[in-house]
Amino acid sequence: MPLRKLSDLEKSKLQGKKVLMRVDFNVPLKDGIIADDSRIRKTLPTITYLLENGAALVLMSHLGRPKGKIIEELRLDPIAKRLSELLKKPVQKMNDCIGEDVRNAKKNLQPGEIMLLENTRFYLPETENLRPFAAELASECDMFVQEAFGTIHRAHASTEGVAHYLPSMKGFLVEKEVDILTSTFKNPEHPLTLVIGGAKIDTKIGIIHNFLSIADNILIGGGLANTLLFAKDLEVGGSLCEKDKLKIAQRILMDAGEQRCKIYLPRDVVVAKSEEDASTLRNIPVDQIAVGEKIFDIGEKSRENYAAVIKNSKMVIWNGPMGLFENPLFANGTRKIAEAMRDSEAKTIIGGGDSVEALAQFGISEESYTHVSTGGGAMLEFLEGKVLPGLVVLKEQVEM
Repeated sequence: MPLRKLSDLEKSKLQGKKVLMRVDFNVPLKDGIIADDSRIRKTLPTITYLLENGAALVLMSHLGRPKGKIIEELRLDPIAKRLSELLKKPVQKMNDCIGEDVRNAKKNLQPGEIMLLENTRFYLPETENLRPFAAELASECDMFVQEAFGTIHRAHASTEGVAHYLPSMKGFLVEKEVDILTSTFKNPEHPLTLVIGGAKIDTKIGIIHNFLSIADNILIGGGLANTLLFAKDLEVGGSLCEKDKLKIAQRILMDAGEQRCKIYLPRDVVVAKSEEDASTLRNIPVDQIAVGEKIFDIGEKSRENYAAVIKNSKMVIWNGPMGLFENPLFANGTRKIAEAMRDSEAKTIIGGGDSVEALAQFGISEESYTHVSTGGGAMLEFLEGKVLPGLVVLKEQVEM
């Protein structure tokens, strides 16, 4: 059964309906100020469409990881304020996401009006996906729109549970995400290059294995590269390295040798005795790392090598930084990847919170790329071929 899409629904069926929509407004906050509102902005086409076609809109989102406790700093008030500014209309912010006051407010919500519920993760039943909690979220609403690609890989009450109670469909943003990522498998353009960074091997092993038979090249950086260098019997000093994942790393290298895909590891690296001690910084070949040194970035030759591979590619997918990009001393590897993709004529897809944060840090517009995903973990799991609970549940259609 195909997934129902908002874009296929007749506009007349929205008139007078109360629409519950899951969004991913888990945006970075600094002292109560939104540091990056791109996730909010990307939902505006769907929000505007629903309001202009006579729907009353109830939004729900999480923020941070309150783990079932009310944390004042994680209330959604700053988000409601910013959304109101972007829409140029009032956004009714609720101080809870369930309860009698919320139900009454939903009942009184008029066509063209919008409401934002409080952080759903203030309740443990949200992440436990308990049906009574999901039913309460769905109460007083006529349909559900899934627009939170960033959390679509979680089987939570607000992402999966509510779809069992309401006619449910993909919003414009989720539809776009799914279509673009699906095309990487159905219509891959070669040479296809996967760029993978970040710290841990567990979160990336699935996508690496899945792409060994699809990609032509896999460029690896970050702590993930350190673990693979260690698997090749190279000294990594005190670097971030999952030495307990040695067998997994060796298996990746072995499997890559059996495929046509070429794995690239750093030829040289930027090391220092500590992040704070710039005086000990060196750019050295990977076989010259001393015991007391730590790897913080890929080196200059590696950057040029990776950039050349990207330049000769027709499709590039990137998830995860090449090093400790938050520190300007160790940001050059990640910056080089971002710039090489920006300047490439290839189809370019970027995902992952750190990668997107790096673009903002470098002052590079997301418009410079074919697609910048709103989901990090969701993008990885989708490209691994995993079932995404918040998406597959849309097949279990409740009649309109």
